[in-house]
Amino acid sequence: MEKNRIKKSISPRISAVVLTKNEEQNIQECLRSLRWCDEVIVIDDGSKDKTAVLAGQAGATVFTRTMHGDFAAQRNFGLNKAKGEWILFLDADEWVSDELKQEIENAVSRKDVVGFWLGREDEFLGRSLKFGETAHARLIRLGKKSTGEWNRPVHEVWEIKGKVGELEGKIQHHPHPTIHQFLEDINRYTDIEARFRTRQGEPPSPVETLALPLAKFVKNYFLLLGLLDGFPGLVMAYMMSLHSLFVRVKMRRR
Repeated sequence: MEKNRIKKSISPRISAVVLTKNEEQNIQECLRSLRWCDEVIVIDDGSKDKTAVLAGQAGATVFTRTMHGDFAAQRNFGLNKAKGEWILFLDADEWVSDELKQEIENAVSRKDVVGFWLGREDEFLGRSLKFGETAHARLIRLGKKSTGEWNRPVHEVWEIKGKVGELEGKIQHHPHPTIHQFLEDINRYTDIEARFRTRQGEPPSPVETLALPLAKFVKNYFLLLGLLDGFPGLVMAYMMSLHSLFVRVKMRRR
């Protein structure tokens, strides 16, 4: 078997599920970091570039499925298709380090837990962010099949029934290669978030619309010490605040 291809097992223990859309710049590095998995599934949201072709060439099983603005449904589709006892979820701009790989391989032998929290380390504007909200993120991305499902259409969460452990290693995250892409992502995600929140209740007041984004900036930049990440930390804190503002403004316009 070629070294650059994903290994495949008839009875996989660990399946990886990767969501993609126009990710030809990232997908090869992502899948390269998953070659140790017994099965890799790519759920592609109708990419217009070579994402699906590159994923297939790397040995992944590729499914094309329109997402319709619901990340949780896309992940649950992958959860259904995966055959492994344990499922690891990644996005195309994320990959697994050798250290995290070893930790995962050891962790899935445990009998007392059904899932694991993983940290994530963001690489942004050429710097690894050590502070701010993103540095504190903990996500359930590794779990046993049939122990829960994903909920919320965006900023989705895997709600697992049973004891959840925690791993030390972090997913390597390389989001938003340009500010232009970052703004496009914010606009896309806040559309989905605003629709979801509007269905849940009343739109925020004008005071909340302005005060909460400001509070988010203060929290990220000062309380969580984003200022220690230099200029990238400042930009990240501003963008996270902008995300908060866009959601509330869009809710008030619906």
